[in-house]
Amino acid sequence: MICSLCVETKRCRKLFRRQQGSIVMLAFIFNQMIYHATKDKGVIKQQLREFLKTKQHRIFVYRYPRIKAEQVQAAAEHLLGRPYNHSFYPDNGCYYCSQYIAEILPIFETIPMQFGDDKHTISDFWQFYYEQLGLAVPLNKAGTNPSQLSQSEYLHYLGELHD
Repeated sequence: MICSLCVETKRCRKLFRRQQGSIVMLAFIFNQMIYHATKDKGVIKQQLREFLKTKQHRIFVYRYPRIKAEQVQAAAEHLLGRPYNHSFYPDNGCYYCSQYIAEILPIFETIPMQFGDDKHTISDFWQFYYEQLGLAVPLNKAGTNPSQLSQSEYLHYLGELHD
């Protein structure tokens, strides 16, 4: 699953984009602008219409009914321009998508990060990835992931977004 977690100021909506059972992307929506952390540009905002042009998967809409939209939007704006957190290490001034969402909307718990597969505690993919970064794999460090956030009991499903 690919997921866009989005919040629209007037309707308090969250959008989730899903594919094949694992969510890989989260974002907020305010007034037709999407706020999200991208690998190539860091934390950005863009027109929802432009974002949807690249849509390749189904998008599902959720909301957090107790959201203080103006406060959350101000927090989202404040972090614009921050770099993407390629290392997934906490507290380094950079943000990956679910880390950005959890920072802005602090209703989510952190969990010990896992990088394994069916055979290894750290998969070959992640081992190679962190070797390229010159860092140790942050196994069991506090973090978030899109699938975890999408399963929050605080989010209410509204339906599917259609073009």
